[in-house]
Parts: sequence; C-alpha cells; structure tokens
Amino acid sequence: MVTLAILALTVLVSWQAFGNRRLLERLLLWPPAIARQRQYDRLVTHGFVHADWQHLLFNMITLYFFGRHVERMFAPYIGPIGFGLFYLSAIVVAILPTYLRHRGDPNYRSLGASGAVSAVLFAFILVQPWALIFVFFIPVPAIVYAVLYVGYSIWMERRGGDNINHSAHLWGAGYGLLFTVLMEPRVLEVFFARLMSPMS
Repeated sequence: MVTLAILALTVLVSWQAFGNRRLLERLLLWPPAIARQRQYDRLVTHGFVHADWQHLLFNMITLYFFGRHVERMFAPYIGPIGFGLFYLSAIVVAILPTYLRHRGDPNYRSLGASGAVSAVLFAFILVQPWALIFVFFIPVPAIVYAVLYVGYSIWMERRGGDNINHSAHLWGAGYGLLFTVLMEPRVLEVFFARLMSPMS
C-alpha cells in the first residue's frame, strides 16, 4: 500500500535526520534557500523530517489509521499512484502560504508532515463524518473533531508563540476537502446525507 510506503519512508528519513543535523537542515523548509538558492525540493522534503519522535509518531499514527481508508476510497478514481501524488501535493499546498509569508525571513524554519496528514484526515471526515476519532483515548465524532481542530488551529495561528505551523494544518485540511470534492463531486451529497443521519 502507498500509505505504508509513505509511512516507512517518512520514519526512515526522520530517524536519519534525528542524528544528522546537516541532513535535517538540508531537508527542512528554510525560505531563503528556496528564494535565493532555488532549492525548491524543500517544499516537499520538509514533510519527511520531524522535530522529534513524538512529532513523528503523532503524524504517522494518524496517517496509518486514516491513510489506508482514503487510499482505498481514492483507488477507483486515481489509483494508488494518484493517492501518492495527492499526498505529495498536499505537502506543497499546505506549506505554500507559510513560505510566501516568510520567504524573506532567514530565522524561519518549518518541518513535518502535519499539512499532508491533515489533508488525508479531512478527506476521510468528508466521507465518514460520524466515525469515531480517538483523541487521547476519548472517542470523538469526526465532524466534532473537525470543527474543534479548525477552530483551535485558527485561534493558535492568530495567537502564535508555540512553534507549530497551524497555517499548514488549515491549508492541508482545506486541500484535502477540495481535492476530494473535485475528484468526486457527489461526495458532498453523501456528506450532507450522512451528517443528517448520525445513527445510520
């Protein structure tokens, strides 16, 4: 499965970067390297390195549980390679607003797969709004989680100061929804029908 391949590659690259500062600095998003040195690959590679094991495990556990479902959901439309391209494009789309805002800031850095993982998660929520998502072992309906997630991300993005790129979370989530609707417009009808029938 493509999901497992992405997961394995991300764990491998992140693990190598944990012990190799030079590798980490080369792969993470550093705007001046893109703007001045044309290292455009950083728009993708930053999604394969993480700050620490907790950061990595949180993203990869989420990708494991929801990526497999979304990959199967997308398979009839774009196949496994299409899902892989969706994930890679989500990394780029989620980070672009951050890059454009900080492209002149040599002190800014960003890393992690959170934007792409948010895209996968929200594609799942669009189809299964009442599925249960476990947050610290507490079951929460997916649609409730989505509202809380977006609200918290907007609040924290405005507040700032926690070294987490909440903008990437929001843009990734939006991209996951938009991509799914463009791929299969009837998914909106399914979403509203299931939203109105939580017990079905």
